[in-house]
Amino acid sequence: MQIKSQKDFFSGLMFMGIGVAFAWGATTYNVGEGARMGPGYFPLMLGILMTILGIAITFKALVIEVEGGDKIGKWAWKPLIFIILANLIFGVLLAGLPVIKLPAFGMIVAIYALTFIASVAEPGWKVKNTFILATILAAGSYLAFVVLLKLQFPVWPAFITG
Repeated sequence: MQIKSQKDFFSGLMFMGIGVAFAWGATTYNVGEGARMGPGYFPLMLGILMTILGIAITFKALVIEVEGGDKIGKWAWKPLIFIILANLIFGVLLAGLPVIKLPAFGMIVAIYALTFIASVAEPGWKVKNTFILATILAAGSYLAFVVLLKLQFPVWPAFITG
């Protein structure tokens, strides 16, 4: 069988892989049933749905002819590296890293770092736009998670709040 669209084929495989991983990981929790859902119910259903979506996309890539063949382009290494790096640094700044005695810098600092590092991946990024976006994200996250949901996040750096 010939692949008619490489982009769709490999994105379908990606959806299937992530879906199976979510569904498999969800089985380690109590799934429950529709009337009494456990903590594993939503990830299990999400994984099954993603797997079905991946199967449909992969099937379409193998059956439906696409004009030009939709070849896979070059990997965008710069955005890939900066996005992954931004998420890693966000986690380290939010909770700290006791192994190297790095204190928690809190949610606000972590969100600003995440936004600025991830924005560098965009060609022609502007500091002013990134600062505005980071401020909106930090304020929105503070309101949603700390004020409304009352989650116990370190908001500011540990050396400031004590």
